[in-house]
Amino acid sequence: MSTNPLLKGTLQTIILKLLEDNAEMYGYEITQKVKEVTAGEIMLTEGALYPALHKLEADGMLETFTQVVDNRVRKYYRLTEEGGREVITKLEEARSFIDQLQALLNLKPAV
Repeated sequence: MSTNPLLKGTLQTIILKLLEDNAEMYGYEITQKVKEVTAGEIMLTEGALYPALHKLEADGMLETFTQVVDNRVRKYYRLTEEGGREVITKLEEARSFIDQLQALLNLKPAV
């Protein structure tokens, strides 16, 4: 992942939100979407991404399926019903935390 240590605590939220927006994605696709959306400012490594995906799956937030694409097997991830509820909770927590940080650090909200 990027060298920014602040990102570590938000990785699950990022994954859940991407899957909410995109229905199903495979690992490399997630890394590329993060890179695209952040104009290369955040780069997820496999070493950060896959443990987070596996934990979300073990916790019942994600389900997986495989598909053969160009003679290669891809493992896709999608939200479970529980994962769909969790993304709402995680986003509310993130918004609240960002609001608190802005107040504490006297940051102006991005326009």
